[in-house]
Amino acid sequence: MKAAGAPASDAVSAVAAPDWDLVTVPSRQGLEAVDILRLRTGVGPVLHDSSGDTLGFLVPPGTADGWDLPGSACTETDGGGRRLAGDPPVAGTGWLVPPESSHPVTDPALLRQALGEAARTIEAADAL
Repeated sequence: MKAAGAPASDAVSAVAAPDWDLVTVPSRQGLEAVDILRLRTGVGPVLHDSSGDTLGFLVPPGTADGWDLPGSACTETDGGGRRLAGDPPVAGTGWLVPPESSHPVTDPALLRQALGEAARTIEAADAL
């Protein structure tokens, strides 16, 4: 997923998240993690790529500096002060979980836990 250069539109439902990093994971693991986070604490905006191969979780800026979870990547981005609304801020993606004010980004520690649990769930299901 590559950050787009054009800012999102100024819709009334815009959510303030002007700067963020992007954690990218395989779709299957990401979908499991979204379910886990929704059931427990909530999840911030999540992008899916047009091919359906990956999901991207918007996390607070600075997360990329210490992110080291195998099987995932965290990219530092420059939100450019834009508000999240309408079209996704990353070219070639769509919203799986659109922005909302209650969770402008996903907590990276909670995301790490959910991704670990998702990986274990997938591993157990594949072993059957």
